[in-house]
Amino acid sequence: MSQKFSNPTDLSKEENAQLILDFFHRTMMHHALWFAEVQHQMGREKAFKVLNEAWEKSSSIQMKRIAKILGVEMEDGIPQPLLDLPKEKLEQLREGMAVNWLANDGVWFQAVEFEHGMNDAKRCNDSCWAHFSPFEAWSIKRILNLPENPGLDGLKKALQYRLYNFVNKQSFSDETENSFVFRMNECRVQVARKRKGLDDYPCKSGGMVEYTTFAEAIDPRIKTECIACPPDPHPEEYFCAWRFLLKK
Repeated sequence: MSQKFSNPTDLSKEENAQLILDFFHRTMMHHALWFAEVQHQMGREKAFKVLNEAWEKSSSIQMKRIAKILGVEMEDGIPQPLLDLPKEKLEQLREGMAVNWLANDGVWFQAVEFEHGMNDAKRCNDSCWAHFSPFEAWSIKRILNLPENPGLDGLKKALQYRLYNFVNKQSFSDETENSFVFRMNECRVQVARKRKGLDDYPCKSGGMVEYTTFAEAIDPRIKTECIACPPDPHPEEYFCAWRFLLKK
C-alpha cells in the first residue's frame, strides 16, 4: 500500500480496496487465532462446540452487513449473486477455491523451506495437518449433518467433501465388512513434480497425520493404516493408498 500519506480519510479508491482486503485477512486470522487459543485453553472438543456457535453468529452478522452495504440480497444466508450464477460457473468457482487452498498450503511450505530449510518446513507442515484435518472433518460433518459416529460409510462420504477431492482424483474399494482402501489416483502436486522430471515429494509423514486425524475426527473407532505413500514405492495407478478399519 502507498505510504505517501498518513490520514485514512485521504485514501484513494485503490488504496481503500487494498485496505478492505487486508481487513478481510485480519478478520480470518483473528477468527483462526481465537479458535487456536480456545483449543489450547479448553481442548479440541470444547473448542469445536464454541466454534460452531461463534461461526454461525459471526458469518451471519458479517454477510448481512456486507450485503446491505453492497445492495445484495441474501437467501438462506447465501448472497443472491452466487445463486444467480450458472451451475457450471459455480462448479468452476468451487474448484478454484480448492486449488487456491492448495496453492496457499504450498506457499506457506515454501516460505518456511526457503527461510529455514526442508526439515523445518516438513515439521511445520505435519503439525499443521494435525490441526487442519480434524477441523476439516468437523466442518464436513457439520455440512453433511453426519451423526457422531457415522462409521465407514460416513468416512467415505466425508472423504468426498475434502478440499483434496476437488483438486485430485481418488477412489475407494471395499475389502471386508469393516475395512476399505482409499487411493489417491492422481495428485496435483506429485503430477506436477513428475512433469518436471522430479522425484515424488516424500509426503508420508504428513499423510500419516492427515489421514489418521481426519478419520478419527469423523469416527474415533476408525483406525488408519498406510499401504503406500512416497517415499514408498507405488504402482502407476496411484500415488498413495490408505486402509481404514472400523474397530468395534
